[in-house]
Amino acid sequence: QVQLVESGGGLVQAGDSLRLSCAASERTFSNYAMGWFRQAPGKEREFVATIAYNGGTPVYADSVKGRFTISRDNAKTTLYLQMNSLKPEDTALYYCAARSTPWGSRRPDDYDYWGQGTQVTVSS
Repeated sequence: QVQLVESGGGLVQAGDSLRLSCAASERTFSNYAMGWFRQAPGKEREFVATIAYNGGTPVYADSVKGRFTISRDNAKTTLYLQMNSLKPEDTALYYCAARSTPWGSRRPDDYDYWGQGTQVTVSS
């Protein structure tokens, strides 16, 4: 069982930056592909970014490409999401997720473990 705890969310203005973290309890964190998803009120959960077990092959949603960067530190069993040039439409509850395979996916159903989420609110 992998436990995931997100942190780093907050209230910021448009154009600001935030760095989200996701701490994993599992020592074999490096065996898992990881992803970030988000869900705004009244909307479905949507893919943001994913990264392979070894930190390679990052993939981004078109809406965040060029602004967000996903990374991981396997020694610290932590996943990150650096978010720059934030926009009001980035406002959502952000979740990290772990997939029990080396390679990530855009589909939420492909992930086995989820955190509780951290709120990001961007004011205009």
